[in-house]
Amino acid sequence: MRLNAYLARAGVASRRGADELIKAGRVTVDGEPGQLNTFVEGKARVEVDGRPVAPQQLAYVLLHKPAGVVTTARDPQGRPTVVELVEHESRVVPVGRLDADTTGALLLTNDGELAHRLAHPRYGVEKTYVVDVEGEPSDEAIRALGEGVALEDGPTAPARARRLGPSTIELVLHEGRKHQVKRMLAAVGHPVVRLHRSAYAALGLGDLAPGSWRELSQEEIEKLRKA
Repeated sequence: MRLNAYLARAGVASRRGADELIKAGRVTVDGEPGQLNTFVEGKARVEVDGRPVAPQQLAYVLLHKPAGVVTTARDPQGRPTVVELVEHESRVVPVGRLDADTTGALLLTNDGELAHRLAHPRYGVEKTYVVDVEGEPSDEAIRALGEGVALEDGPTAPARARRLGPSTIELVLHEGRKHQVKRMLAAVGHPVVRLHRSAYAALGLGDLAPGSWRELSQEEIEKLRKA
């Protein structure tokens, strides 16, 4: 396991934060200064500032994110964070982001390899959104959402779009651009009023209440790995 991943699994810092610790010379492996390309194997002794650290058990959590909570571990503005909502013995961090005003399914884990695969665009993990919009989208607008919408950073990939109500749309994407759903709906003339992610990959919220979380089952974890 690469040293920064080892430190992240130990709950010391994120991978990026671990890189900074390593570059600052604060990390040793078997008594030698750690490097960014150091791999930790077997029973190697890893210390940060002279204190031994060890990986935590892998944890996988599904959170029903409420509105007004930011998708980060710490917020300089003092707003509540998703990590504060999940009181888990292991240090878990969110996979991807939801805007502060967006609700719904959010995965948190300390499995860095899986988190990377799920968040990377090349793997095309599906996200399902229920969107309340201004006005009543026409069949043409629904079709445009499904075929792809021209945005300033290029056209979106084909998606699945269907009408749930006069002003409510279900949109299934496998991309993850910043503010993508809001930008797509604005592009077809129907700005978002409310945005909710009802499912992430194979994970649906079921009866999980806003602000609540649960551990994933082994079966769900395996489905994520296959996704």
